[in-house]
Amino acid sequence: MDRTDALLATANEILKLLRIIAEPELALQDKEPRGKLRQIVGKSAAKAQAVFLMDGTRSQSEIRQQVKIDGSDLSKMVKALRSAGLLKIDEKPTLSIYIPTRFFDGEGAS
Repeated sequence: MDRTDALLATANEILKLLRIIAEPELALQDKEPRGKLRQIVGKSAAKAQAVFLMDGTRSQSEIRQQVKIDGSDLSKMVKALRSAGLLKIDEKPTLSIYIPTRFFDGEGAS
């Protein structure tokens, strides 16, 4: 690992810690978009997994293969997320809000 990679890894760890600290404020700030996200995903574990993979590094096809979700279901969800303003305009789906890793665990999770 060269110096740049080490600095990037450190910066990513700092970002993770800041998100943990800021989560209560982020939850308040993003209450409406997070509600829309929950409504679109519903109780589907596959859709929830797909959302977490929407980080701009994978195409819809790659997400579909990785999660084993029906292509039609994924396309409809991506369209709904775009319509709700929850995806950045990109070739590869990128969620426009931050959600914690346990976002879809249980009812009313932040």
